[in-house]
Amino acid sequence: MRSRPEPSGRLRRRLPAWLALAAALAALAPPLAPAADPGTLCIVGPGARLHRFQVEIADTPSRRAVGLMHRTRLAPDAGMLFLHDSPQRSRMWMKNTFVSLDMLFIDERGRVARIARRTEPLSERIIDSGEPVVAVLEILGGRSAELGIRTGDRVLHPHFGSGCPQG
Repeated sequence: MRSRPEPSGRLRRRLPAWLALAAALAALAPPLAPAADPGTLCIVGPGARLHRFQVEIADTPSRRAVGLMHRTRLAPDAGMLFLHDSPQRSRMWMKNTFVSLDMLFIDERGRVARIARRTEPLSERIIDSGEPVVAVLEILGGRSAELGIRTGDRVLHPHFGSGCPQG
């Protein structure tokens, strides 16, 4: 069994100086901006009315395949955000989903392009975006009408290069 050789005397003498230099450079670096919470999404409509949702993120094929299936309830300010890497026509269904949902199809500008309201639980009928989108937000059925959310409203989320305002 070979033992690990000891560092040379020269390296041992210079290591503290290198560590001190690295620490000084780190201290001089500008602070990182706080990351936007990927679980918070806001929708802004005319008159700057803002609606805040706590969302689960479905950004992998397996997460998108399961979505909100098997849920028996959904909080009024909760939802699931299905993210795509590039614009594509989105086709959803309600198989194994026990609560009615509103599906908000979101274009690459971060605008609501279409809303499928009060989808039918357990239905295997296809709900099509009708145009290429980069995301779909599912919220409790009827909630978008209750809040006055409509096509053209702006979605604030890090995926669209923006976040919700503080507060």
